[in-house]
Amino acid sequence: MVYTVRFATGRGGRNAFEAELHRLGVTQKNSRPNHPTTCGKIERFQQTLRRWLDQQPAPASIEELQTLLNTFRSIYNEQRPHRALPQRATPATIYTARPKATPTGRDDRHSRVRRDQIDTSGVVTLRVNGRLHHIGVGRTHARTHVLLLVDDLHVRVVDAATGELLRDLTIDTNRDYQPTGAPKRPPPPKKKTPQTKRGLRAGTI
Repeated sequence: MVYTVRFATGRGGRNAFEAELHRLGVTQKNSRPNHPTTCGKIERFQQTLRRWLDQQPAPASIEELQTLLNTFRSIYNEQRPHRALPQRATPATIYTARPKATPTGRDDRHSRVRRDQIDTSGVVTLRVNGRLHHIGVGRTHARTHVLLLVDDLHVRVVDAATGELLRDLTIDTNRDYQPTGAPKRPPPPKKKTPQTKRGLRAGTI
């Protein structure tokens, strides 16, 4: 679930990892569930990396480990012949010789529909990019069953029974609670204490 929530009914939208890939313009491709052979290539690569690290002096810090990893990457890509490639070429040789894919038009929109119920405080929740946000709708709509029509950060809250649009907003990802924007009620006037009333009747200031 840390890699994708596409196989979890899609109720949570993109998680934080998927949102970051989307921001970078990276197309995410995951192995099929219950099909471990799909991951065989990367697991074989990790085995090669582990064996190479076992032959090196043990690093004393993260910085030294990163230096070893950088060295391995250079050896693996640019020096070590690869038996699975033509003429036992290095990966860098094959990569450089082939034409490169260029960015193509992609649909940046991520749309979904959620069914939910507004709670007693007039709030409905929605998870966006792995973070839960609370959307204020109003106490007058408490316990109302709603549809949330989500188009990336644009959200419409619709009464599931009548189709009435209850809230139309763009999620502010920097805040948890999304206020309704309705003006706050003025505080009730303060009641006069008995002492104050006596002072007024006696003509004191």
